[in-house]
Amino acid sequence: MQTPLVVTDMLDRAASLYGSSTGVVCGHDRLRYDELKQRIDRLSSSLTGIGVRRGDVVACLSFNCHRLFELYFAVPQTGAILLPINIRLTPDDIAFILNDAGASVVVVDRALAGLLAPIRDALPALERVILMGGDPSAAAPFAGDDYEALVAAGSQTYERPNVDENDVAELFYTSGTTDRPKGVMLTHRNLYSHAMSVLASFHPFDTDVQIHTIPLFHVNGWGAPHTLTFVGGRHVMLPRFEPEHVLETIERERVTILLLVPTMALALLHATGAKTRDLRSIRVVKLGGAAAPQSLIRALDEWLPGSLVYCGYGLTETAPVLTIALPKAGVTFDKERSVAVRSTAGMPLPGVCVEILDEKGRLLPHDGAAAGEVCARGNSIMLGYWRRPEDTAKVIIDGWFHTGDVGTIDPQGYVSIVDRKKDIIISGGENIASIEIEKAIYEHPAVFECAVIAIADARWGEVPAALIVLKPGAEATADEILHHCKERLAHFKMPKRVKFTDALPKGGTGKILKRQLRAAFSDELSAV
Repeated sequence: MQTPLVVTDMLDRAASLYGSSTGVVCGHDRLRYDELKQRIDRLSSSLTGIGVRRGDVVACLSFNCHRLFELYFAVPQTGAILLPINIRLTPDDIAFILNDAGASVVVVDRALAGLLAPIRDALPALERVILMGGDPSAAAPFAGDDYEALVAAGSQTYERPNVDENDVAELFYTSGTTDRPKGVMLTHRNLYSHAMSVLASFHPFDTDVQIHTIPLFHVNGWGAPHTLTFVGGRHVMLPRFEPEHVLETIERERVTILLLVPTMALALLHATGAKTRDLRSIRVVKLGGAAAPQSLIRALDEWLPGSLVYCGYGLTETAPVLTIALPKAGVTFDKERSVAVRSTAGMPLPGVCVEILDEKGRLLPHDGAAAGEVCARGNSIMLGYWRRPEDTAKVIIDGWFHTGDVGTIDPQGYVSIVDRKKDIIISGGENIASIEIEKAIYEHPAVFECAVIAIADARWGEVPAALIVLKPGAEATADEILHHCKERLAHFKMPKRVKFTDALPKGGTGKILKRQLRAAFSDELSAV
């Protein structure tokens, strides 16, 4: 008899085979897998007791911690849907996501209550708030249940409802190519299939220790709670990325796996502890979230000579990893060729098919030269966009998910991303929609036209730059534009350069030609 592929299988296996092993290190707390399972079952029992039902959306605003890890299993095993939210967003952004998702419960770290307080009354679907972390006796800006009290009050034996593998388990919101993000529905089957594909490629062991430098709410962070748990590995939680603390933790916990975005890698390389800490335990460094220059791969090779450094590529819609840039056995690489290969997007994971298609949907050759849209299919591809069937139909066509990225595939099967059809800026691993910045700038009374492009940045990989045409007779300074944006955008979305120009290049339909802008101004703006 076939059984459904559900995410709780991963927790069950870890608790059964590695119950006495430390599963999560979180500050001073060290929790074994059997303890984690008991806490998770108790929490699921209490969530059901306060009215959480199959299909309900339970959102979370949290730093990396063992409680967020627990929610990754406690919520889906009730049949409900977990929605981790980026804590770097503004309250207005968060309000949109919560209302769009119809979240009935929000679990929030007490230290982040300020994100929820100003929008609490603007969330008509929100029925319960659960507060966690910090001092439970401290005053809060709104009423809520205590997380630890719910864990303590839950039943020791939790009877799971029947959950179908095609039920939505997790909901993540993209930064989008418009001013409003879209919810990506990931089913139990999507997540299970993705975990198996990753396991077949990365080969983690129960002896592995992974430090969670990337937030678990982030596209590059959320797969690890499944994959590493499946094999009984150890999770080390860090609430914030602070280079010296990261290096100290790596040395103390004997971390073996590092998952970084390029800006994090650069910060670690230049930290004082990079030269003094014992980092010989690291065996794998995986880079994602933004293109990594070959110079960074070389620098990491020199810094960590006993580890394997490589890049990967994926999207929220693909759960998230599609490709990894491991050098193939049987293919001879000299040192420079190895660096070049490991800085590509890489080869498709087992169980995933990646191709490049032309505008008519035809397959293009794997010659390293023909460029087309990167498209993928497989069991880890999203079910679709939350309550947006029309948007789903635009990106899933004839079974292929269209990424919106332009790339090539070489004869060895390595994918390289050469351009983005979507005007997404990837800065420090965060996706930023240029149109959202443009809309904020357009609200300034002196602005006639504007366009936001990505420019190279040594620290963040790329950052937003705004090119602005003022209305005839109007005046404005760069500082005035930035102050205007500061009131409307999250800090990480702020343009880092502002340039005024007389006109913006346009095509025959009047569309602003950003490719020409990048060609004309990228070097000038990057040098400012």
